[in-house]
Amino acid sequence: MTIMTTISPRALSAPESGIVEVVNYARGRDGLIPLWVGEGDLSTPTFISKATSEALLAGETFYTWQRGIPPLREALSRYYQRRFQKVLSPEHFYVTGSGMQAIKLSIEAITSPGDEMVLLTPAWPNFAAAAELSGVKPVSVQLRFENGKWQLDHERLEAAIGPKTKALFINTPSNPTGWTASHDDLRAILALARKHGLWIVADEIYALYHYAGGRAPSFLDVMDDDDRIIFVNSFSKNWSMTGWRVGWIVAPPAIGQVLENLVQYATSGVAQFMQRGAVVALDEGDAFVDANIAKAAQSRDLLCDALIATNRVETLKPDGALYTFLKIDGVTDSRAAAIDIVDKTGVGLAPGTAFGDGGSLFMRACFLRDPAQVAEAANRLQSYILGR
Repeated sequence: MTIMTTISPRALSAPESGIVEVVNYARGRDGLIPLWVGEGDLSTPTFISKATSEALLAGETFYTWQRGIPPLREALSRYYQRRFQKVLSPEHFYVTGSGMQAIKLSIEAITSPGDEMVLLTPAWPNFAAAAELSGVKPVSVQLRFENGKWQLDHERLEAAIGPKTKALFINTPSNPTGWTASHDDLRAILALARKHGLWIVADEIYALYHYAGGRAPSFLDVMDDDDRIIFVNSFSKNWSMTGWRVGWIVAPPAIGQVLENLVQYATSGVAQFMQRGAVVALDEGDAFVDANIAKAAQSRDLLCDALIATNRVETLKPDGALYTFLKIDGVTDSRAAAIDIVDKTGVGLAPGTAFGDGGSLFMRACFLRDPAQVAEAANRLQSYILGR
């Protein structure tokens, strides 16, 4: 008997991230332009870090509210009224140790081992992995890819619902495809959930990155108060706080004690001094977020225009999120291509093999970076593609 044979099969089944594999392969190289992970090139702005450091120095280092400090939950309430035109009491909000933990705890709150959860693919691999680690079977429904654009097939979605289905996991705007549900899409999905008695876990982390103007359509626009929807979100993308690992859940107050208990037995809460920074991010960070969105829009256009101009890349400018999901003519192994591209161009891309069903022929590039750097990456990729 070896050590590994004594490890839980569920733990052993947790896959290595196909994104991290490529990152680890080339991390730290000179001249690298890293478009492989979902973060921008700016560190957290000073006004947020200052509030955090002041709270730390003031001694806010004790155990704190499991659901989140009241000022942060109140700030989240103000944020949703301002950005989503939705009045939600602080009792709807639960602070978590990252958006990833928000996903994991939400799945644990509404499913049991042996249940199934339907999700749309290609998708960020952590969605399915979080379900599997909770003993839940992820069931993939592939988005249709036609003429460079991704679309949801509602009949295919309903066909995936079976007697063991407990929840639908809907990420819109989508990582990695940029697919963005319309209000009609959301109404149709909600109707399915009501018909079959399902929960919806709505990942709307990219809601503000919507390039048609304004925020993206949200389930908050079409739902009733008694609909069974849990929203998961994070401070990572909007406020350049990826390394902080602070997120939140929006959920019916009726399940508040359940969520508080799950937080208790996972992390026992988020550090209070970090939450002070999150309050300031919400209340004072709109200008920073808007600048990030404007930068993403400019870099999206630079990168996508250059790729499309090769006539060897199948993609369109995404409607939302931070990524172009591109298909290069002749590439049949995106993992091998990602290694080859970083070796020959110094541009880091994420292989589509990491994103599940329907993604294997694609590559993902994150464009939330300085437009000048993205333009350089686009030039390098153009040369590589045209030289194939």
